[in-house]
Amino acid sequence: MRYKLVIFDLDGTLIDAYKAIEESFNYAMKILGYSKRDSLSIKRAIGWGDENLLKPFIKKSDLKKMVDIYRQHHKKSLLKFSHLYPKVKKILKSFKDKGLKLAIASNRPTIFTKILLKKFKIDRYFDFVLCADRLKSIKPNPEILEKIMEKLKVAPQETIFVGDMTIDILAGKNAKIKTIAVLGGSSKKGELKRLRPYRVISEISEILRIIK
Repeated sequence: MRYKLVIFDLDGTLIDAYKAIEESFNYAMKILGYSKRDSLSIKRAIGWGDENLLKPFIKKSDLKKMVDIYRQHHKKSLLKFSHLYPKVKKILKSFKDKGLKLAIASNRPTIFTKILLKKFKIDRYFDFVLCADRLKSIKPNPEILEKIMEKLKVAPQETIFVGDMTIDILAGKNAKIKTIAVLGGSSKKGELKRLRPYRVISEISEILRIIK
């Protein structure tokens, strides 16, 4: 099969922003008088959008204020603490040179996605960027993937999705797209393998051997 479109998740797939998220999370917790949380607890809660990240750790009545504090801090922490995974620019350039269409499908809010893409100067590689705050539902609902394919006029069988979480694999399956799972993100290897993605890879650079 010759693919025409590659859709990427962002966090844990192309960009490591875990430290930035942790800094903003614990800053907001401290401001509202909550205890700090450890890195692993925060990392395991990532992937469902910032409101869902914070919600399990605080009172419901504090959520709106907590989200506002988190977001204000996060604009700066993303610039300071995030980084691209190795060879990401090489991968994106290689795919564009081959004539592939590229897109982002993220549960992260649009404003922060754009900050990251601009910071690393990779925004120019993407034909379409879509985030869950522009939709009615988040991954694993397939809406985000279906909207991207509709926008770029590409069929599911001509599309491949790359993500790091179980919700990415489920979203891909729900959209009838082959999904590649990358290790090192919020989901464990066993959790990913149980869902039987098209491939499981140790690092994003391995995708160059799969999509030729």
